[in-house]
Amino acid sequence: MTDHYYTEKPTSEIRECRFDWRIAGNTLSLVSVSGVFGFGSRVDRASELLISNFKPSGAHPSVLDVGCGYGPISLFIKARYPHLDVTAVDINERAVEYTAKNADFNNLYVRVLKSDLYSELEGRTFGDIVSNPPIAAGKAVTFRLIQEALHRLCPGGALQIVAYHNKGGETLKKMMRETFGNAEDVVKSGGIRVYRSVKTS
Repeated sequence: MTDHYYTEKPTSEIRECRFDWRIAGNTLSLVSVSGVFGFGSRVDRASELLISNFKPSGAHPSVLDVGCGYGPISLFIKARYPHLDVTAVDINERAVEYTAKNADFNNLYVRVLKSDLYSELEGRTFGDIVSNPPIAAGKAVTFRLIQEALHRLCPGGALQIVAYHNKGGETLKKMMRETFGNAEDVVKSGGIRVYRSVKTS
């Protein structure tokens, strides 16, 4: 069976790609890995757009990165906003391992957990939740990510999701609006959009 980046226990051969990448004034040394989303010698464009345009909501100094892959979103957010308590989760064991390795490489403290979306976060809430969601995992997963985010955010906290608008993003934005009662486009670039919803109560 072929591994997907949302496979829990990848069995594919491990191939690594080491590279340095600079976003918003911060340069990190990263290792991407086969069997995990974003394998290659650069941070993918969608994640880069989310990182570049992320601003904390101010509701609480904590951020959750759902579906962290090898860790670029959570690590660049931590590098840019050192005061934030950053947690990164992924169902893929290899993703969790490499996010932790990349955090160590860059001397950044990020809490990394293996979790099926929010399953290992019982009782925890966050000021912000960010995600470059696993569209290929299907609507049931991405809709859960959005719907359950409402209960994982502090009042005034924000969910920010990045996606290709014409490849599922439009549907995600609609679900965000239905769940939160609001959804805006933070930025648009080359077919990619960052959507933001705020928990208003």
